[in-house]
Amino acid sequence: MAIDYERLKNWKIPVIETSYTHKDTMLYAIAVGLGSDPVNAQQLRFVYENELKVLPTMATILGHPGLWIQDPAAGVTWQQVLHGEQSIEIHEPLAPAGHVAGRTWVDEIVDKGREKGALIYQHRTLTDVATGRILCTLVSSIFCRADGGFGGPPRAAVPPHPVPAREPDVLCDLPTLPQSALLYRLNGDFSPGHVDPEAARNAGFERPILHGLCTFGTAGHALLKSICDYEPERVRKIAARFSSPVYPGETIRTEIWRDSPNRASFRCRVSGRETVVLNNGLFEHDD
Repeated sequence: MAIDYERLKNWKIPVIETSYTHKDTMLYAIAVGLGSDPVNAQQLRFVYENELKVLPTMATILGHPGLWIQDPAAGVTWQQVLHGEQSIEIHEPLAPAGHVAGRTWVDEIVDKGREKGALIYQHRTLTDVATGRILCTLVSSIFCRADGGFGGPPRAAVPPHPVPAREPDVLCDLPTLPQSALLYRLNGDFSPGHVDPEAARNAGFERPILHGLCTFGTAGHALLKSICDYEPERVRKIAARFSSPVYPGETIRTEIWRDSPNRASFRCRVSGRETVVLNNGLFEHDD
């Protein structure tokens, strides 16, 4: 079954409520590499319950709608989808524990052509259930590699944020663990391609890959460390495009350009392979 533009554009995605505890907050931080230096006081604030802080990128796992595109009526070959882009705009810092609601809808579907696939843009707001206040706005794209040419109306993909051509101002190397994907999946993404070698091969990868959102969280860690001195309340927006997978155990190098006092560009590579894994990154923050 091919994608039906009108059906997918008006797809009703249920509101997802998530209750999370201090333990969940610490697990997320450990899964994206915090605590690698167990006596670093700045990192301990994210993995120790005493005056616990929350990584802003944790918003990506809260109120998540899951793989709703697995419904056959969606017309998507879900085994061939990849996370294309992700952005988070922070309106209020996340509490270390809470009860939130994620409201997700499809913004647009772009038909790139039969040989080029399709893009589904989805929008999510994360709301504090107790107060009704919107905490974060998240926008992401799903790259449907096998579903182009469905005949959707002409639409242009969102242009990427350009990174400077000059040498970066800051480099931040953060290692991942061989078991990073096994840790990160405990946050709720149990897709088999991150743990099952056969599922990974069937998807075109030599072995299980790291979750894209774990790479995104590692980049968020690098930005928080390099630009905001581990002060999460200063973070306003993080956005990037996924360009290649990371294999657990690789080191992610985040290249950062200081564009202005409150804005930076970034991209991420893996050391050794010199492959860009996150590109067109934008980071906005307070002083």
